[in-house]
Amino acid sequence: MQTVIQYIEKELQGLYPKTEIKSLIRLIIEHIYGFNYTQFLLHRDTKSGDDETVEIKLIVERLKKFEPVQYILGETEFHGLKLKVNKSVLIPRPETEELVQWVLNSGIKLSSIIDIGTGSGCIALALKNKMPETKVTAIDFSAEALKTAKQNAIQNNIEINFIEADIFDWEKFDWEKFDVIVSNPPYVREIEKAKMEPNVLNYEPLAAIFVPDTNPLVFYRAIACFAKKYLKNEGLLFFEINESLASEIETLLVEMQFHNIEIKKDINGKFRMVRCLN
Repeated sequence: MQTVIQYIEKELQGLYPKTEIKSLIRLIIEHIYGFNYTQFLLHRDTKSGDDETVEIKLIVERLKKFEPVQYILGETEFHGLKLKVNKSVLIPRPETEELVQWVLNSGIKLSSIIDIGTGSGCIALALKNKMPETKVTAIDFSAEALKTAKQNAIQNNIEINFIEADIFDWEKFDWEKFDVIVSNPPYVREIEKAKMEPNVLNYEPLAAIFVPDTNPLVFYRAIACFAKKYLKNEGLLFFEINESLASEIETLLVEMQFHNIEIKKDINGKFRMVRCLN
């Protein structure tokens, strides 16, 4: 096992920060051997089998091409849940966990929630997991993304109402009224591509990330229009946002007559979430 660790460190040296390499080693060891970190420390001198060694080498080669480790291992953790991820869905981020927690801490009785653009289902599943009595609906225009989200629901034994729908064509469907509408829509402008890492640009679904420079609020406007019709009186609308567009999003919500607009910083001090009242 010690030889395996040294091999991974040597191969990834200079490609990833040292702290990230340590994190990758933990994830790989847990995935291959089923050890948590404490068990790993107790088995450092265990001999690795040939099949395991080959699998580790394949993982490392993919990491050297900057493929996200979550896609390589086929799973990630989000708000205490283990979720399947693949190239049809975005990898859930810690900021989105903060958005989920904000919804959970909202302090109102929630009988119905809809998650718009659910992807892997991470937001909807995390909310339903903590509020099992609440009816949770999740929509996405991508059939492949919904397939993954449904697998995650089954894997975690959580019941969600999934609908394949495009938020730009919401008028085609009959919707109920919701206590909360939550969304982490595409919000990265094309001009911001130059600042992004290759592991995102080369592997994650770009349609779930980017918006036109000329219309960066296109999803927020569509979802806000939906919310004006299907959000209950005194219901709450939550968004994850691009920190560079916080003031523009606030202006949009004011113009559409939402109230009590609050923009919240994430753990890194960036304005990444907004909440408002219908």
